[in-house]
Amino acid sequence: MKIGNLTVERGGPLFLLSGPCVLEDDESPFEIARTLRDITAAIGMPFVFKASFDKANRTSLDSFRGPGVDEGLELLAAIRKDVGVPVMTDVHEISHCEKAAGKVDLIQIPAFLCRQTDLLLAAGRSGCAVNVKKGQFMAPWNMGTAVDKVKSTGNDNVSLTDRGVSFGYNTLVSDMRAIPQMQSFGVPVIFDATHSVQQPSAGGTISGGDRTMAPVLARAAVAAGCDGLFAETHPDPDRAKSDGPNMIPLHELGDLLATLQRIQAAIRD
Repeated sequence: MKIGNLTVERGGPLFLLSGPCVLEDDESPFEIARTLRDITAAIGMPFVFKASFDKANRTSLDSFRGPGVDEGLELLAAIRKDVGVPVMTDVHEISHCEKAAGKVDLIQIPAFLCRQTDLLLAAGRSGCAVNVKKGQFMAPWNMGTAVDKVKSTGNDNVSLTDRGVSFGYNTLVSDMRAIPQMQSFGVPVIFDATHSVQQPSAGGTISGGDRTMAPVLARAAVAAGCDGLFAETHPDPDRAKSDGPNMIPLHELGDLLATLQRIQAAIRD
């Protein structure tokens, strides 16, 4: 799978998709991207910067959503150029895919939209690599149809991401069997360590989460053989404008990534 100037693959080195949940301003995303670039470069881990220009599925109407598609994509393109790393963002509409072409390297289909055929086809036709998050309501063995939809456009740069399944209200459960089950479709499989500890709408008008459990699930997923890790991060998660309760503090990420590399090396010995 090619993501900009990176090539990631099934059975290759663990790679990272990481950044803040949303583009909060014009400066902090550059700082976070540079820090992540330096952390991953020091340990030889392939890295793609992630941030959303619009969080269209926020719990409350009053929640911060981001700068919007046009301003957000220009900001992501600037990060790609200035920091020198591939970039990734979510899309929610067909028109977003068309606008993202040439501005980002990796388009992500949110979990709630993983069955939306026209959106998947538009993402495939954009020319960007496509990461499809498995819906909380989807069985892992049913995600092959999402891969087929994207690949039908002639775009083979596809990956799948697991972020847990719904279990009652406000709780997600991660079943590590989903990793090899989705790898059977011949694409890289990524584990989303931070959204897996989210507690959707647990705060009434906001979602909660338990960030202390994100490293636990990340270690388990790498031991189960995932190809990549998705982890949102922020210098001060308690002040983040979106998904703060489940984000890993930026200063803690380096040690965790080094541990994950050691786990991957151990299971391959």
